Amino acid sequence: MGSIKVCCVIHSLGVGGMERVMSLLIQEFVTYSDVEVHLVLIGRERVISFDLPENIFVHKPKWKFKAQKRKYHSLKTLFFIRKTVGLIKPNTILSFGEMWNNLVLLALWGKSYPVFISDRSTPNKNLGRLQNFLRDMLYPRASGYIAQTEKAAYVASFRNWNKNIKIIGNPVPNLEFEKTKNKNVLTVGRLIKTKNVDRLVDIFSQVVHDSEEAKNWRLVVVGGNAPGEYILENLKTHVETQKMSNHVALLGMKNNVFDYLADAMVFAFTSTSEGFPNALAEAMSSGLAVVAYDCMAGPSDLIDDGINGFLVPEHDEKLFKQRLIMLIENEELRNNFGAAAKIKMRRFHQKPIAKKFLDFIMNKR
Repeated sequence: MGSIKVCCVIHSLGVGGMERVMSLLIQEFVTYSDVEVHLVLIGRERVISFDLPENIFVHKPKWKFKAQKRKYHSLKTLFFIRKTVGLIKPNTILSFGEMWNNLVLLALWGKSYPVFISDRSTPNKNLGRLQNFLRDMLYPRASGYIAQTEKAAYVASFRNWNKNIKIIGNPVPNLEFEKTKNKNVLTVGRLIKTKNVDRLVDIFSQVVHDSEEAKNWRLVVVGGNAPGEYILENLKTHVETQKMSNHVALLGMKNNVFDYLADAMVFAFTSTSEGFPNALAEAMSSGLAVVAYDCMAGPSDLIDDGINGFLVPEHDEKLFKQRLIMLIENEELRNNFGAAAKIKMRRFHQKPIAKKFLDFIMNKR
């Protein structure tokens, strides 16, 4: 058994960017011989969609969370966290997710365990009056705050959430693919309004109209509906209305996203709300030429405009179209951007990023 106990807390390890990051981190943490990793799941579903090493200890409530008993089960979750952490007796705690961080800090009020927190969505996200109040009150009590981007760190400092702030990007696998010959523009992400995939379809329609070369290309959309949303169905209708069925493939949610990265030449990203865009980072790590909106946080930490990709002001569809046409028509530019992107992404490879996390939550400078 490791002499250092690390307790990682998250709502679940289902499919999602935050969940994937946590899974990569804990897989790296357990490679240290002196580290014992405990994973505590506190959300409604508490599922695990990733392969985890057998030497990770998993803790989750035995009772099922019911929405009609939300207040009661939230209270039970508070006591579950407090009791479970007391049994583990960790040397340090890492908690992910805005509202979940509030729950963890509230549950451990009065305890001496060091708790390090990290928000995983756009830095200026409004959580509602109660959660905003709790965050302003509880975050300063944490031992440290991990920001995904420079803008996130600025917001946390400006809001006085914590004095001990560290910027650490997300871990990204080192992806090596053979160059594809398929002329695909790829976008990946859960289908929510802020991803603006409907607008990307319209932009690509204009690209096909304005560029002879683009008439041989397809836009491939990988991503399924968020809970309660029906954007995929609306997109199918939209594609048919635009008469783009031969040029746009709506594939829904896929587990083998890396296969689609290997089958593309360009990655297009029209999201306007990000914490740290994992899909964009993985595309750059795989050597794709990218074009993305310069939204509140994330893309500008990854893309050096004109060097390893294109950054476009939010909602500037005319410029986005022009940049996309440039990448489609210029193979040399695609190759140069892709090679530079891979070099930039080395700093985000999962081993060095996991070490940064572990050093910070263990108070190593």
